[in-house]
Amino acid sequence: MGCWGGTALDVAVAERDRTAPMVVSCTHCDLGVAAFCAGLTTQQFRRFMTVLGQASFAPGTTIFREGDPSQHLYTITAGAVKLYKLLSDGRRQITAFMFPGDFFGMSINDSYAYTAESLTTVVVCRFPRRKLESLFSEMPMLEKKLLGATTQELAAAQEQMLLLGRKTAREKLATFLVMLRRRLSEKGNNSALFALPMSRSDIADFLGLTIETVSRTLTGLRRDGLIALPDVNHVAILRFDELAGMADGA
Repeated sequence: MGCWGGTALDVAVAERDRTAPMVVSCTHCDLGVAAFCAGLTTQQFRRFMTVLGQASFAPGTTIFREGDPSQHLYTITAGAVKLYKLLSDGRRQITAFMFPGDFFGMSINDSYAYTAESLTTVVVCRFPRRKLESLFSEMPMLEKKLLGATTQELAAAQEQMLLLGRKTAREKLATFLVMLRRRLSEKGNNSALFALPMSRSDIADFLGLTIETVSRTLTGLRRDGLIALPDVNHVAILRFDELAGMADGA
């Protein structure tokens, strides 16, 4: 893991009104309004920077383990992360894939409830939990954003329960691909072709399937003309509406 010194910020400050929302151009983040700090005033941003740390992780790095003391919250500015839990016999259940703009590390007690591992080279903003909580009274919008992220996490957990409990293998793969495609669309990427940063094993452990079933089902979707698989790390959705209908059980 490598940590950066300094903030590498190019800040445009309105000298006439230092309480107006500032425009921040950060060389480590191009998330725009999706950034955690978006909308802060000049003074708020300077205060915010006193608790902000930035770090990068190489692919396959364990950022924290289940049961470790919950000391930091993280938001991804580049790359992808997987969250998972392990059973006592070593079996793994991936609970989420996280992408730029997503939060992870949230906990209701003093230890992490899952393990976080980087799928690609990952860049994060990292916040000491106690210091961040101390800012909430000064900047209620930060607490509101974090509450929104927590709500989204709960909604995703409910979708995961439905995915694992009631859907067929084809419906699971369709749901997974449609979910990724919609996530990219929210971030302005409307291309039918997109990267799969996770392995087939990761997909299997997310969907509650075997690797063989994942590979066989993807091949079936390709044979039916719903998707294309130019290589193992990319997929193109050719007939989105039909795939979305399959995801919904049609």
